Formats: sequence, structure tokens, C-alpha cells
Amino acid sequence: MQWRALVLGLVLLRLGLHGVLWLVFGLGPSMGFYQRFPLSFGFQRLRAPDGPESPASGPASRPGGPSGPSWLQPPGPGAAAAGRRRAPRRPEPGVCGPAHWGYVLGGRGRGPDEYEKRYSGAFPPQLRAQMRDLARGMFVFGYDNYMAHAFPQDELNPIHCRGRGPDRGDPSNLNINDVLGNYSLTLVDALDTLAIMGNSSEFQKAVKLVIDTVSFDKDSTVQVFEATIRVLGSLLSAHRIITDSKQPFGDMTIKDYDNELLHMAHDLAVRLLPAFENTKTGIPYPRVNLKTGVPPDSNNETCTAGAGSLLVEFGILSRLLGDSTFEWVARRAVKALWDLRSNDTGLLGNVVNIQTGRWVGKQSGLGAGLDSFYEYLLKSYILFGEKEDLEMFNAAYRSIQNYLRRGREACNEGEGDPPLYVNVNMFSGQLMNTWIDSLQAFFPGLQVLIGDVEDAICLHAFYYAIWKRYGALPERYNWQLQAPDVLFYPLRPELVESTYLLYQATKNPFYLHVGMDILQSLEKYTKVKCGYATLHHVIDKSKEDRMESFFLSETCKYLYLLFDEENPVHKSGTKYMFTTEGHIVSVDKHLRESPWKEFFSEDGGQDQEGKSVHRPKSPELKVINSSSNCNRVPDERRYSLPLKSIYMRQIDQMVGLI
Repeated sequence: MQWRALVLGLVLLRLGLHGVLWLVFGLGPSMGFYQRFPLSFGFQRLRAPDGPESPASGPASRPGGPSGPSWLQPPGPGAAAAGRRRAPRRPEPGVCGPAHWGYVLGGRGRGPDEYEKRYSGAFPPQLRAQMRDLARGMFVFGYDNYMAHAFPQDELNPIHCRGRGPDRGDPSNLNINDVLGNYSLTLVDALDTLAIMGNSSEFQKAVKLVIDTVSFDKDSTVQVFEATIRVLGSLLSAHRIITDSKQPFGDMTIKDYDNELLHMAHDLAVRLLPAFENTKTGIPYPRVNLKTGVPPDSNNETCTAGAGSLLVEFGILSRLLGDSTFEWVARRAVKALWDLRSNDTGLLGNVVNIQTGRWVGKQSGLGAGLDSFYEYLLKSYILFGEKEDLEMFNAAYRSIQNYLRRGREACNEGEGDPPLYVNVNMFSGQLMNTWIDSLQAFFPGLQVLIGDVEDAICLHAFYYAIWKRYGALPERYNWQLQAPDVLFYPLRPELVESTYLLYQATKNPFYLHVGMDILQSLEKYTKVKCGYATLHHVIDKSKEDRMESFFLSETCKYLYLLFDEENPVHKSGTKYMFTTEGHIVSVDKHLRESPWKEFFSEDGGQDQEGKSVHRPKSPELKVINSSSNCNRVPDERRYSLPLKSIYMRQIDQMVGLI
């Protein structure tokens, strides 16, 4: 009888505990904890960093608890000294922690194998060829309509089938006038895309048109950065394609070619040089008139990316001409910006006064105003082999990881929010806002180049989830509100670029599916009578009558290369790098020779007694964007999802897809 009394006692004890739980927490015998407190991670329910609490706030925003996901949390103490990626934050007691994701994401809604079914496995060769042809057709449709309806003007208005040039009536219309210089921009920008697609006859025709009709002796005030990456970079890329003795893309030679494109690039760069004069810091003015120089009312404020992302094109020009001037002014600007970084965090701001060196914009992030500055630190090293460029990049990357990166430590394992890079104050590392912009989608591609493939996989998945929700990337997306802050999409290439580079690194067919999704969205939502139009509103899909030149020079190019496995870019044996405008540049020893290097270093190449100092040769570079040298994801994961289904589902829920 004793065992019966023992059993009865245990039953009574259990009932008593349930009664206590019911009274204290409102939990009955048939209710589990997670059913009582469903996950409240909808970011619209969270408090903004300094804002009032939403009336609908759930437990995650109650006083005494954390204010939301780890993206809202400040970096941990001692981050600057740590020099490594922060560990994920642990949930505070009484709040649904990361373990809850397994319950919510694995046990509701979509089945556990839905992502595997949709994305994993081989991508049929016939479908790949179909997508390649669709990407080529997209380029041809845009290019042919530009030539038919817009040339020699700068851009195509694809809805009304006419051309667009600078806005002479409103000089303050910088959205147009910074880019359009009355120099047939779209044709110039598209030259190397024609070559990559193997269209030698049209490439040769286009080059001759540029030589015969394009002049930079124009009364046009343009942004130095835009003119450099879109025009100067394209002229140099096309020149290198024409003069390449191997001719990997087919016969792209021009009869009686006498380096005209190189001479045009030189002419343009000379017209941009006044921007570097009369600045106390060496940081250039943002705009210059191609005929008269810096305008008398020129702004003394410029963004870090605009001033610090000229080194690749200017450096190539200097090394092809044997004239140090262009590389020197661009490198001086980079060093000046670098010296202005915060002593505490190592971060840079996004807007600086070129005369005083004071930071006007103190936001530090990976998007507009800073993106290509980081990109060109690494790519300058890849091209030129200058050790200081790599040292600056490595230091910048450490600061980015310490202060901008939030979320769990590992991309594809562990618990917590997915990794995300936020906008912070450059001096304190504190969160400044809760949005990201579409330009940040370039960063996974840059991470591929340095071998941080796993982290790139996670960040790319976040941007792709936003694309899946809207069929485009809004210019600015508020991750707390789960809604766009700026609603337009001007056919930008950054997500496509990262997709292409991740595929080259992993060969995972998942990225072919992503590319197909992007292609189909562009065809469905942006194609109009005479080309492809900017989306004015990513939700209602209304359009603006503009097709920017980067659609042909980058978006179409990366989509085409994603599906064209046999392209000479991948098969010729030549190592290539893409500029920030998507122009292709072969990486070779010729560009790594700089006889003037010792004269323009900080110590002038001399010791204290004035004697010449022997400088060690730049270290040999393993080209890290070559498919043979990439830090690949292991082969056993080749045909499985690059990101585990539970984490993909987590990201989809965080952007409101689930």
C-alpha cells in the first residue's frame, strides 16, 4: 500500500504545482509556456532606440527587459580592444529567448523541407541556358532601345521612348546632373558588357561611335565620383579589352586603333583634377565643371565614398600612362580620410568637410556614403599589390565587425538573431537608426573576396528575403518596422553582384534560383515599351521614366555571367576583377608596377639623411576572386542549402514573409 500512497502524493504535488502556475502566470495544466506567450518579434512592436513605446508592444519591449532583437542592442563592452567578432547576446530572464525560434520556425506554417524542395538540387542545364538567354535579351532590349531612341543623349526614358540629358533648367537637380554629363553615358558605360556577351561587331561599332562622337569639352558640372566610375572606368576597361593580346572574348580588336579610348580617359581625368586643388585636406571637391573647373559656389562637403573611391580607376590610368599624378591625388584623398577616422572605434563617418576635416555626417555604415570606400581599399590591393591598402582594409573590417555587426556570432549555427550590419555613430558605436539601404547588398560580395563566405551567405539571405517580399529592393528598408522607408528601386545591381560572387565561391545552385527570381521580377515589374524602368514604389509597382546606365553595365552583366558558366571570364585562365561600376579589369603584373611609389610615400622614400631607402617588393597576391582560389563552402554542402532551413525561415519571418 505504500507505493499507492507515494503515487497519490506525486499526483497531488503535480496538481498543486499546476495550480500555482495558473495563479501566478495564467498557465493551465493543458497550456505550454510558448502558447501563453507567443513570439513577439514583429519589429513594428518594438521600441525605437530613442522613441516612445508602441501601444502594441509585447513582452520584448516592457520596462526592465531588452528593447528587441540584438540588432537594437549596443556592442558589448571592450569591443574595440577585443579585435574580434562579438559573441551573441544571451536573452534576459522572462523573455522568449533564441531557443524559442526552434519552436516557432520548425513547428508551424511551412513544412521543414519546403526550402530544400524549392532551392536545393541541381539546376538543369536547359534552364540555365534559358536564363542566360533571358539575361542577354534583357540587355539587348535595353541597349537597342537606347540606341534607337536616346543616343547620343545620356540616358533612355523607357516609358516615353526618348532620351534624357542634363537638366539645364535646374542646376540644383543633382539626382540628374551629378550623373549626366552630355557624353552619351549609357553607350560608354555598356562597352565591356557587349564584349563579355561576345558581341564583337556591336562592340567594335560602339567603340568607333564613342571615339567619333563623344567629347568631354562640355559645359557640364558632374560629380567626380560618378564620372570616374561610369565613364573613366568603362573607357579603361574597353581599352584593355581591345589591346589584350589573348582576345578571350573573341576578336574585339579595332582596325587602326591608336589608343583613342586611353587618350579619352586621360582627357577626362585631367578635367577632373581641379577637384583635388585648393582643398586644405587633399580630399577633393564633390563636383567639377568639365570645361571651367570647380564651380565658384561649390559645396565644401563630400561623402566618404565619393572622395575615397577613385583609386582603382585613377591608379589604372596612372600605371597605363606612366604618370603618377592621378594615382597620387586619389591615394592622398584615401589617406586623408583614413587619418580622420575615430581614435576610439576606428570608424569613419559618411560626410566630411574638405577644408576643415570635420565630420558633418557622423553615421558609419556599409551603405550610401561609405560603401565603395571599403570596397576599393581591398580592390586596390588586389590590383596594385600595395600593402598599405590591405592594412587599411583589414583594420576597417575589424572595426566593422566590432561595432556594426549585430546578431549571433556564427551565420549557420547557434542561436539568436541573424547577423546584420547596422548604422552607428562613428565615435561611440551606438545605433543611430533602424534602417539599411539597398547599396549595402554589395557587402556579401566583398566578403566573398576576402574569404568570409559563411558570413556572406547569411547577409545575402537577408537581402534576398526582402527581394522576395517586394519583387525588388526598396532603396531604404526599416528592419524594425518591417517596411520600406524609401520606396523606389532604380534597377540597382548590388544584390545581383553578391549573388553572382557567392555562386562563384560555392557553386551552390541556390544562387541560380535566386538569380532566376530576380530576372523574373525584373521582367514582370520593370519592363516597359522601350526598356526597363525604375520602380517608383516597390509595393504598388508604379514606375518612373528612367533607366540608369548601371542597369546595362552591371545588373544585366552580373545576371548574364551568373548563368553563363562557359564565359571567358570564368574559363580563359585570366584573373578578372570588377570595378564598383561592374567594369572588368584583368589582374596582371603590369598594373602592379609603380616606379614612382617611393617618391609619394609618407616618408618620401628617403631616410633621415636623405639617402634612398630600399623598399621590399609588394607581396605576391593570391587572386581571391578566382573560382580556383576562393575559400569555398565544403563540397558536401554543394547541393544542400547554403543556409539551414531553420535560419532561412527565421529571416523570412523577420522581414514579414511568414
